[in-house]
Amino acid sequence: MRYSEDHKAKTHQRIIEEAALRFRRDGVGATGLQPLMKALGLTHGGFYAHFKSKDDLVETALQHAVQALESNTAEALEGAESPLPLFIQRYLSSQHRANPGAGCPLPTMSAELGQRGEPSATTDAIVRNRLALIEKNLEGEDAEEESVLMLSAMVGALLLSRSVKDPELSDRLLKTTRRLLIEQAQKP
Repeated sequence: MRYSEDHKAKTHQRIIEEAALRFRRDGVGATGLQPLMKALGLTHGGFYAHFKSKDDLVETALQHAVQALESNTAEALEGAESPLPLFIQRYLSSQHRANPGAGCPLPTMSAELGQRGEPSATTDAIVRNRLALIEKNLEGEDAEEESVLMLSAMVGALLLSRSVKDPELSDRLLKTTRRLLIEQAQKP
């Protein structure tokens, strides 16, 4: 039975969305194609009607995650009196920590891609976008350098907070980094 082009496009999108969630939540290496397709009620063989390879899906899913992230960030910060402290507050929140599948791909997917020796131009784009967002909300000659330090601290604190077993230590990593970065963001 042949499906319509619309059906194929919708199926393609479902695969991307599920993969983006699983890659961020579970990791690229831990996400097998067969379980991914089975979760969607599709066959493993059907995957290749949509993507050339898992690497192709990884890049497409990363791009999807970035687009969703950019849209959500812009919406959340629109009209905010102090967008950088709000961004830091949201990024270093217990909600973001608890939901890696819906969050920023930098602490999960990007770390794994770098570790595997498979850097991504899409990661370059998200890092540049985040640095620009932070830098434009900082004052002073050192804004460009400070943005690098702030983004690195945010991603690192989120990653560490997800990896420690002690909930108090996890909270401490988020709260301390959040407080210090917000203080830095509010300096004249």
